[in-house]
Amino acid sequence: MKKKTQRTYIGGQAVIQGVMMRGRRGMATVVRDDKGELHMEAKRITPPEKRKKWTRIPFVRGVINFVLSLVDGMKALLRSSEVAVVEDDESSSKFSAWIEEKWKVSASDIVTFIATLFGVALACGLFVFLPNYLTSLIDNAVRGRGIPAGEPLPAVKNWGQGGIYYNLIEGGFRLVIFIFYILFTLLFKSLRETYRYHGAEHKTINCYEYGLPLTTENVKTCSRMHDRCGTTFIFIVLLISILAFALVGYLIVGLAGLATGNASLDMFIMILIKFACLPVVAGVSYEVLKLLSLSGSPALLPFKAPGYLLQMLTTREPTDDMIECAIKAFEKVLDMDNDPESPEKTFATDEKLSKLLAMMKKGFAEKEIDGTDAEWILALTLNIPRSSLSEERIVKQEYTKKILEIYESRLTGRPLWYIFGSTDFYGYRINVDERVLIPRPETEILVREAVASLREGDTILDLCTGSGAVAIAIACEAAKDKMVSVTATDISEGALEVARSNARFNKASINFIKADLFDGVRGRFNLITANPPYIKREEIASLQREVRDFEPRIALDGGVDGLDFYRKIAQKINRYIARGGLLILECGENQAQDIIKIFTTTSRCDYAMVVRDLSGVERVIKIGF
Repeated sequence: MKKKTQRTYIGGQAVIQGVMMRGRRGMATVVRDDKGELHMEAKRITPPEKRKKWTRIPFVRGVINFVLSLVDGMKALLRSSEVAVVEDDESSSKFSAWIEEKWKVSASDIVTFIATLFGVALACGLFVFLPNYLTSLIDNAVRGRGIPAGEPLPAVKNWGQGGIYYNLIEGGFRLVIFIFYILFTLLFKSLRETYRYHGAEHKTINCYEYGLPLTTENVKTCSRMHDRCGTTFIFIVLLISILAFALVGYLIVGLAGLATGNASLDMFIMILIKFACLPVVAGVSYEVLKLLSLSGSPALLPFKAPGYLLQMLTTREPTDDMIECAIKAFEKVLDMDNDPESPEKTFATDEKLSKLLAMMKKGFAEKEIDGTDAEWILALTLNIPRSSLSEERIVKQEYTKKILEIYESRLTGRPLWYIFGSTDFYGYRINVDERVLIPRPETEILVREAVASLREGDTILDLCTGSGAVAIAIACEAAKDKMVSVTATDISEGALEVARSNARFNKASINFIKADLFDGVRGRFNLITANPPYIKREEIASLQREVRDFEPRIALDGGVDGLDFYRKIAQKINRYIARGGLLILECGENQAQDIIKIFTTTSRCDYAMVVRDLSGVERVIKIGF
């Protein structure tokens, strides 16, 4: 037997065609659908050390963990069913579509609700009412000799509802029903497959605890038995409940004499008492399971053996594909436990529009990302106006998948328009990626002022063109009623590749030159525009993550005071501006007056004026020559 060299808090369970793993700070479910594709859902959970102190008290913590595991496990099981089976049946699809259109609710939500009710009813029927009913039959048979209900039998003390022997027999029935229930499930192929995923879960956890790399080959060599298995836990619960219910029944009925004499009423009261005792039973069982799992000593084997025997029924040898699911789920949870920045993931299923929007806005708020990005993602992916997002609808799985891919990419900090690959600027589509700065709405003020100043035959030069947005907008607007020529420069070859592509797409006639501002440029121009880098070097580190980490630094860094490029332009502007020409510049907040001083002292300009943006910030400077 391999010796375990490291212990882990991570546990799990089999779900429909997959595995769920749960750690201290996260849980992940990986499911393989009918087409063989893997799907992952990963959510953060509150770690034990951050819960209230009373929830960490021995025995109490068992109840808390039992409830949390039950709730999370049920959610994972139901969620897995939504992605495990790919719906291909046309009539089923039409029926689902009718439900979604008529009631504005996903058909899978209805199935999930019904399945949950059925599961709860089945559990209560099999493990609460049936054992009690079978025991009552024995009680009634014995009482056929004419002994009134509620009175002890002369030959057998502590009989009847609440008696020790009554509860011991009832508990025995409960244990036997549980074993027969497991044996019955083995008749179904789908459940046998689930037990194979259960085996994959155990083997993966054991592989990690043995200190082996998590590979398919290593996992296959590991045991299917595990000390912290839920099957073992249920067996311990059943065993302790037999003893606990017998003792409680004896104390309440046998010693306190609280039997009513009405068999049906007594049965109902005892069932309520047993439900009330379940948290205590669960808490004790958790501590017993925890103690047994702390050591691999052979001396504990007799206590673990019954659980191992049951696990031989509820686990089966998994396939490589099943092991892959378990490994991916385990590794994701391990990553979430170790890295607070490890992103969450969501299954792509049919979802309500409002639910998707709320989920994304909540996730963005936690990452300090503007919530309007969630609206743009939905509007652009579904091809609907943002104003229509208040109208409830069901988003089909194929669109949900696209939406979630964009959402998860945005959570990493990558700018939304880099993810979409394009943005709208002055009514023109401008493709963007990490080689260029994303055009801002305020830059449209520069274009507006430039277009308003154009005359027939003007020559135009756009410096630091980047994506080419300014040059393209000016060229396309001018082409509507004037003949002008446009030249654009940039020092980055990557940026020029993007700009040329954008010019071709928008059918804009522009001469692009690789140049550091004016270097390599010849002639004089009636209009020169520029949106140069103007961020102070020391402020770049404090910019929003999507700007700081993703947009090109060369397009941001304006030097120590942010004005380096304005000085360079001022030094050479008179060589390239025509008489009567106009220079239009964009600038940062509180920079306009300093820039005007630079030009009035360095260049031979006639006048300078400032245009404010919608927020009242001095954003654009117009300088005449």
